[in-house]
Amino acid sequence: MQNRNALAVLGRSGNPVFRGNTFAPDATFAAAPAAQRMTLGGTVNKTGILLILCLATASIVWNRFFESGNPASIMGLLWLGLIGGLGAAIVTMFKRQWAAITAPLYALLQGLVLGGISAIFEAQYPGIVIQAIGLTFGTLGVLLFAYKSGWIKPTENFRLIIVAATGGIAILYLISFIMGFFGSSIGFIHSNGLFGIGFSLFVVAIAALNLVLDFDFIEAAAEQGAPKYMEWFGAFSLMVTLIWLYLEILRLLAKLRSR
Repeated sequence: MQNRNALAVLGRSGNPVFRGNTFAPDATFAAAPAAQRMTLGGTVNKTGILLILCLATASIVWNRFFESGNPASIMGLLWLGLIGGLGAAIVTMFKRQWAAITAPLYALLQGLVLGGISAIFEAQYPGIVIQAIGLTFGTLGVLLFAYKSGWIKPTENFRLIIVAATGGIAILYLISFIMGFFGSSIGFIHSNGLFGIGFSLFVVAIAALNLVLDFDFIEAAAEQGAPKYMEWFGAFSLMVTLIWLYLEILRLLAKLRSR
């Protein structure tokens, strides 16, 4: 009964990757021997692999952009990464047993997107990409330390606030995206005014706090003896949050630099 209650809590992540039954026990949960169960160390190693794969394809697009100096030269790769990465993410969310294949594919495809977006921002604001990368991994390190030290505890109220805020941001971005087809947008999302910068600071904070929920859910899954393939799934979930955090930090820095 205790295990069932602990697993039920795991469905409340702000990360869309963690659906309600993400860590629900199945036949392999109890049957898997210790060597075939998820561990924190294994998840960390696989997260490192995904980051390397993402960096590899990002560097290809980055180099192509600066060799040609023309954004049109990378648009095909950028759209391939965007559409393909979305497809890989959806498959991974619903077929987590395939994560050992789909998570690396997602990382490779998202690298195309990040490489293209980063190169375009770097051309406008030299030095902005290294700043964004440093802040992203600095935030990851600080929050991981705070979580392990017990300074930040993902209580039930904490979870509900982060989930609600994440959902609200997603809806707002979706509305802005739809409005773009009609030649309009929600101005403060892209504004470099004080309100626009404040909004970006808020989004960065929510993206960062989603990392705390990710840490908690992955740690709980490892304690419950989740199957080995969940290491790839946990690494994938961290990649989703890290990519979101990096892009929001990049947007925030661009707003600050444009003032």
